[in-house]
Amino acid sequence: MNSSTIRKKVERKCKIRGYTLKVEALDEILSFVNRFQGAQDDALDLLLDQLEHESLKSSIIDKDPVHRVVSLLLEAEAAAEDGPDIDGVTGGSSASSIRVIDAFLVPKFRYDPIKKTFYEHTGGLPIHGEASAKAALYKDRFLLLFQRIARDQHFSKPAFDTEMSHFGSCEISPIQSLVGQTGRRWVMGVISQLEDGHFYLEDLTASITTGFFLENTIVVAEGEMVLEGVFQVITCGFPPLEDRDKSSKLLAGHDFFGGGILTKEETLRLAELEKRAINDMFVILSDIWLDNEEVMGKLEIVLDGFESVEVVPSLFVFMGNFCSHPCNLSFHSFSSLRSQFAKLGQLIGAHPRLKEHSRFLFIPGPDDAGPSTVLPRCALPKYLTEELQKHIPNAIFSSNPCRIKFYTQEIVFFRQDLLYRMRRSCLMAPSTEETTDPFQHLVATITHQSHLCPLPLTVQPILWNYDHCLYLYPTPHAIILGDRSEQKAFKYTGITCFNPGSFSNDYTFVAYRPSTQEVELSAL
Repeated sequence: MNSSTIRKKVERKCKIRGYTLKVEALDEILSFVNRFQGAQDDALDLLLDQLEHESLKSSIIDKDPVHRVVSLLLEAEAAAEDGPDIDGVTGGSSASSIRVIDAFLVPKFRYDPIKKTFYEHTGGLPIHGEASAKAALYKDRFLLLFQRIARDQHFSKPAFDTEMSHFGSCEISPIQSLVGQTGRRWVMGVISQLEDGHFYLEDLTASITTGFFLENTIVVAEGEMVLEGVFQVITCGFPPLEDRDKSSKLLAGHDFFGGGILTKEETLRLAELEKRAINDMFVILSDIWLDNEEVMGKLEIVLDGFESVEVVPSLFVFMGNFCSHPCNLSFHSFSSLRSQFAKLGQLIGAHPRLKEHSRFLFIPGPDDAGPSTVLPRCALPKYLTEELQKHIPNAIFSSNPCRIKFYTQEIVFFRQDLLYRMRRSCLMAPSTEETTDPFQHLVATITHQSHLCPLPLTVQPILWNYDHCLYLYPTPHAIILGDRSEQKAFKYTGITCFNPGSFSNDYTFVAYRPSTQEVELSAL
């Protein structure tokens, strides 16, 4: 295809899209398109698709927006073409494929039940919310699950009011509408303790007495009204899960995860790169007590082992606690802990291949140093970590919980002794019909609640304005729950969930391959 033909084609396609090109912009586009001999049409279409996402002041295009788009596409191409280096380690593509998202940077969306759409909260979010923020926390959780269940085929209202349409339909009734009604009804509400020892089921209209599951969880119950306004429950359970793909299609244009919105072309390109990244591995360890020499010795063995493998891990995730003693008001050894972090930096620095090609992510534990135990927790204090950062410049210190975007995959990390606290706060023993494994019950609870920590706020305080940081909606591809309990892995409705165990107690950890979602439970 000669240059005049390409020029005419560029001008024609731009005109179809309503663009008028200045000479400098046209030259920039021609220079980019001519890089791809035999695929000029595809290159031009991709550039114009990306140009639509630019904030254009006019339909007359000058050089600047075109140059920005061209630079972005060439960077993406360079990242995709980065091959293995002499050590067999994936190059720049591995680093650029992993994006760490701090919980405090996750966008906040709220549901409007009138318009039946989500809208993004704009403006600042103070750490210390007003009293109305606490009420909004429960309301937002309820509406999030209510809009999800409203789309479920079993709970949605029949389109035509016929006898056949009622077969198998379990339409949700507002609690207020139950007054004076007879027969079985389905309701959805939050379990609340409005009086000591008396638990109620509340929605946005009223409340009724009940007695099951965990306080603050949202449940769906079938039953009927009896005397004295009591709703006698026959069956109950959590709101049904929604398939991730279905949620994502309905939320197109909304960035719930915080990793940015991708075009269809970008998603397909990243999905292809993800399939090729079979050598990428995350090594996850929880409870690394830096003040325990035996633990540090075992950690050195782990690092030695991965230093010698053909392809080193892309990412090491170190989750707290980083000290064998709680860093509370009675803790007075912060200078010692700072020097222990420096020793950890020296230990990692003694492994040159890991230092150069791997990234290191640090997530604080429930007993680590910080302003409080409220969730979400901010990253470890800079005072403790600055010496480590000198040894390991590519170390990342993030919040708890924290999120990672790996190409198209969404992965959530959370360090909390959740299983023990959930079992203690449970109002009734969980059913053993489907499973007796407590970890599977835990995974089912947080996924159906679409929330990482559905404990009562009296048990685990949460920043009212930042409760959305703990949402699991749409459901992520993988959830890593750092817990002191036994090491476990469980795949639930397509979601990979696992607990790496406590490295300081039993020297267990996990090697995770995100491309294939393969979990390798490991131990020394």
